[in-house]
Amino acid sequence: MAGFFKSLIQRFTKPDIDWDDLEASLIAGDLGPKLALQIVSDLQAQQRKLHGADIVQVARDHVRKILPESVPHLTPFADGRPKVLLIVGVNGVGKTTSTAKLAHLLQHAGHKVVLAAADTFRAAAVEQLQVWSQRLDAPLVKGPPNSDPAAVCFEGYEMAVKTGASFLLCDTAGRLHTKHNLMEEMKKIHRVLGRKDPTSPHEIILVVDATTGSNALQQAREFHKAIPLTGLIVTKLDGSGKGGVLVPIQQELKVPTRFIGLGEKVEDFQAFDSKRFVDELL
Repeated sequence: MAGFFKSLIQRFTKPDIDWDDLEASLIAGDLGPKLALQIVSDLQAQQRKLHGADIVQVARDHVRKILPESVPHLTPFADGRPKVLLIVGVNGVGKTTSTAKLAHLLQHAGHKVVLAAADTFRAAAVEQLQVWSQRLDAPLVKGPPNSDPAAVCFEGYEMAVKTGASFLLCDTAGRLHTKHNLMEEMKKIHRVLGRKDPTSPHEIILVVDATTGSNALQQAREFHKAIPLTGLIVTKLDGSGKGGVLVPIQQELKVPTRFIGLGEKVEDFQAFDSKRFVDELL
């Protein structure tokens, strides 16, 4: 059992529970006010002496009900056209690294990938992806500094078709969720890719940092409003007991967590397993 549930057991050792304190603790664990209230109501309805373990049991049951038992795998199209993944998120959440690690995971499953460095406003991001593309031996498409990210994604699609790649991963600029024009640019990428394949991009995955708590929920709301998300990558889920925020994102927006980052190494990136998350990571 990781930090959050363990801290509940340690904090609520006496049977006379301070309900306001419990609600505040659940919200502090990033489960969100709505779920915190549901858990507290459920416990109060039991009308008996409760201990930390009872609280954890009820909290776990609620979280299990919200998180889908399984999430869709990334599978290539049967007709051979590339599946386009747009990786979005604000600066500093580990977006470029997550893009590369996801590429590695897909390669490991036997798929060919192409990377598109569409974060053209940040030279460091392009360089970082270039280093990764060499490590992974995956083709990389990039444009000159400050070039049109939509054009880079478009070229990436052509490269994916030419090389017979099953997946195109577009690392987009670190959007601040308050900047309207950046969101408009995101929509432009959506439109331009649609010229090659009206159904693309096929996945829009938001990268959030587990340690930023309710900020991550706010980011998910803003992005989802501008461009419908199909999943999350949650980084820095290293057992610190943080990461609860993926629960209210699922509850409110119905956006499932697809992958998680548990550390620095390439191997620390894996498909999300809700059972393991509830039992070990929260």
